[in-house]
Amino acid sequence: MAAARCLILALLVGCCGTVVAAPTGGESIYREGLLPSGAPLHGARASGIALDGQAAACVKCHRRSGLGGYEGTTTVPPILGRYLFRNRQANLQDLSLPHIAGFVPNRDAYSDATLAEALRSGIAPGGRTLSYLMPRYDLDAESMQVLIDYLKRLGTEPVPGVSDAQIDFATIVTPDADVAAAEGMVSVLQNFFAVQNRVIAGEVRPLKSDREIMYQVSRRWRLHVWRLEGKPDTWRRQLETHLAAEPIFAVIAGIGARTWQPIHAFCEDKSVPCLLPNVDLPVDAERDFYPVYWSRGALFEADLIARALRTEAGSKTPHGRVVQVYRSDDIGAAGAAALRAHFEVGERAPVDRVLSGAREAGPAALAALRSGDQVVLWLRGADLTTLPHELPAGVGVYASGLMTDLERATPPAEWRQRIHMAYPFDLPDLRRVRMNFPLGWMRVQQLPVVDERVQATTYIACQILAEAIGSMLDGFVRDFLVERIESMLSTRLDSGYYPRLGLAPGQRFASKGGYLVHFAAPSGTRIVAEGDWTTP
Repeated sequence: MAAARCLILALLVGCCGTVVAAPTGGESIYREGLLPSGAPLHGARASGIALDGQAAACVKCHRRSGLGGYEGTTTVPPILGRYLFRNRQANLQDLSLPHIAGFVPNRDAYSDATLAEALRSGIAPGGRTLSYLMPRYDLDAESMQVLIDYLKRLGTEPVPGVSDAQIDFATIVTPDADVAAAEGMVSVLQNFFAVQNRVIAGEVRPLKSDREIMYQVSRRWRLHVWRLEGKPDTWRRQLETHLAAEPIFAVIAGIGARTWQPIHAFCEDKSVPCLLPNVDLPVDAERDFYPVYWSRGALFEADLIARALRTEAGSKTPHGRVVQVYRSDDIGAAGAAALRAHFEVGERAPVDRVLSGAREAGPAALAALRSGDQVVLWLRGADLTTLPHELPAGVGVYASGLMTDLERATPPAEWRQRIHMAYPFDLPDLRRVRMNFPLGWMRVQQLPVVDERVQATTYIACQILAEAIGSMLDGFVRDFLVERIESMLSTRLDSGYYPRLGLAPGQRFASKGGYLVHFAAPSGTRIVAEGDWTTP
């Protein structure tokens, strides 16, 4: 049953992830905790706590990039070969090595033999004892050597889209994206990049002779707008052409409508960070590394509605059906599949009413509703206007807020009075103060607000990128960019439409909650939450 559910969603949105080659050799030890023989890596901390397999993998602390980071209050040092094998004198004389938090230049260099000894016994060159958090590994000679060789290679490849003077980024616009929203997004990006470059131009660059400053972050930003054309099965070729002509460091924002899967797969395959696009149907594949999303969008709405339906069913004996209404060529099809996957074997599965063709198909699809039925609308505003004006007594209504335009939805009055809307954002009154930042910035830049949500989230995405780039110092590695964003998101106060953001390794959706809401009055846009912020 679980495999069947994954297949259904995979066909719609590619949710089972991108198929990539399994790591081998030293990479397998580093990332997966698997020895070349296939046996699990074994390690133990000085306290005696044993670690095996994935739990013992180097990536757990030193991260995929090898540049380390923070574990609570502990700084995890970089373990790339260019840091491990440099001697003290080279570090003091050559300031070209990018400075990374946790790197200690005034220490003895490792050799293959002393690194092997440190990994096995926890004793570094000069007799220093490594942190108690650092496992001591039981590695044979062959496994030890392939791991050391991997550390020497890690991070040595040129970084596309980065030069001494400039960093190149792209944003991606799919052909089905709303034209006004797309242009609003691009205008925010272009203005933010222009402001960023003016700030950089006014800075005093660090002097090479200043030994207290070992990094230069004053690089100009350049934006490329990649506008895709045609059907989704042609996008991969277009993206490869763009990337070959315009090498980039990362994709920032972007906008799509019915599918983002080809862009997600491209970025994962090409190891290009794809950061916080404006999409309501992301690819649900948190084992992938490079794409990072605001939320699960319509898939999360399905979770909210499923939870509410189960609560409703638990309060009384359910007599009716769950009737889902959607169009097969829109994101509601994936939302409906995600909701259907919540039903267990033996439960009465939802009844699907699939609209096609003329917009006035709504009344026919909702014929023969009866008391106790729960209708779930995965419809756009144009379809809402075609719903029958009368609704049988005892029929409940749920809807995707993302598709119905949130509090601006315009269903018939009878539907409006009964609708429970999924709302994967903070409530308008609660986010008003946070929205002063992006809206105030747009006023200063004299940008018209054509789509508040898209433009505000794009501005916040740019701020997140700027803070991450600044914290990288000169360690411009794509993996490190994603890791810095993971580390920093939870500390942000300016999160726009969302009350809180946060990522951890293995998470790719920054916001994880939402509300069910209903309208407060027969007219107007005021909504009322039906409970607290929920993370089903």
